[in-house]
This record gives sequence, C-alpha cells and structure tokens, in this order.
Amino acid sequence: MKIEVNGEARDVTGPTLADALTELGWAEARVATAVNGDFVPKVARAETALKDGDRLEVLAPMQGG
Repeated sequence: MKIEVNGEARDVTGPTLADALTELGWAEARVATAVNGDFVPKVARAETALKDGDRLEVLAPMQGG
C-alpha cells in the first residue's frame, strides 16, 4: 500500500503500524509515531491498521539544551 512517511511517499506491505516500522527499519528504534496526526503509543502499534493514503510521522527524540 502507498502511505506518506514524514512527507515522503513510500510503499509498505504490512497491514499494521508495527509492520510498517519494521519494513522501514525503525522496529527497534526509540521513536514517537503518529498516524494521520493522531499519536499512537508503542503498545498500540501492533493493533493500528494502516490503509492506502495514511500519513505516518516518525520522530526520534533529540538531545539538546
């Protein structure tokens, strides 16, 4: 299916957010996720279904001061 990841069109085959993160190389990364603007906690990723056209935002924490 075609989804948008951080503003870039991508193709993924997995039906869930967890599957998509694995395909995109973020399976083990400590990241925050949102689908269509709604925050998705880590515990809900395996149950969060994706569909064509969804917008996925993946954000990594940054250190700074």
